[in-house]
Amino acid sequence: MKIVFMGTPDFAVPSLEVLIEGKYDIKGVFTQPDRPKGRGKKLAVPPVKQKALEHSIEVYQPKTLKDPEIVGALKAMAPDVVVVVAYGQILTKEILDIPTLGCINVHASLLPKYRGAGPIQWAIINGEKTTGITTMHMDVGLDTGDMILKESIDIGENETAGELHDRLAKLGGEVLGETLTKIKSGTAPRVKQDDHQFSYAPMLNKALGMINWHKTADEIHNLIRGTIPWPMAYTTYLGNIMKIWKSTVEKNNKQYKPGEVVDITKDKIYVATGKDLLIIEKLQFSGGKPLEVKQYLVGNTIDKQVVLGE
Repeated sequence: MKIVFMGTPDFAVPSLEVLIEGKYDIKGVFTQPDRPKGRGKKLAVPPVKQKALEHSIEVYQPKTLKDPEIVGALKAMAPDVVVVVAYGQILTKEILDIPTLGCINVHASLLPKYRGAGPIQWAIINGEKTTGITTMHMDVGLDTGDMILKESIDIGENETAGELHDRLAKLGGEVLGETLTKIKSGTAPRVKQDDHQFSYAPMLNKALGMINWHKTADEIHNLIRGTIPWPMAYTTYLGNIMKIWKSTVEKNNKQYKPGEVVDITKDKIYVATGKDLLIIEKLQFSGGKPLEVKQYLVGNTIDKQVVLGE
């Protein structure tokens, strides 16, 4: 089976590895252009490109798939299937029509829920208990194509988006392998999505991370988990930005002002919310490193009755 792979970030690497280990005939790998990263703004190589080069697979990094030369190159490859995993570019109908057996996408949600760029993060932010991987036949819509296979997993009570990302990336590769086996044998199903059940998972931004202490402790805890490692949930302590890296929830019926620091132990900071208490266990102030509260309190203080976010 001749395959063209399109993907860019770490999430896509396990899927590419499945193709390599399965000895598929990979005609080329398409990934986003190298981009400046970090304080030094040095050009960073996408993880998918790095993996492809390790295995001497030809890499293409077009700024747009609408380039006639790129379309021509794809047609010349004559792929049976184009596999797309977190590529970062929209495929036109002309591209979708090139492979004889279609374009297949690996998506990190149980479609039709969480279509869009941030399915892993939004599942956690919204307090979902389960999520998973869906493979689908791509069409011109945004994650609207007919579904092939689904595999679900439970989300841990304190699991972060980064941790869930890694588990789903691995699962995505496994489900892709099963999907291609079914496509090759002609037994791959086509299950239409119920558009009445759909939800959207837009790309995240830094503003999303600002904590509203009037929300419940569970909602804030989910925001914290869902924004790790980026964009991070944050508040302010005496005007200084405080990012929260780890939290838990404690049920509490007492009335406090939302955001008030109500208690401090050697390794925990208890903060009032609209309902229950949020316990901060790991934090980071601007210019500093992420520290366990126990480490931070060795040379610093947090005062009770201060209201965070004011």
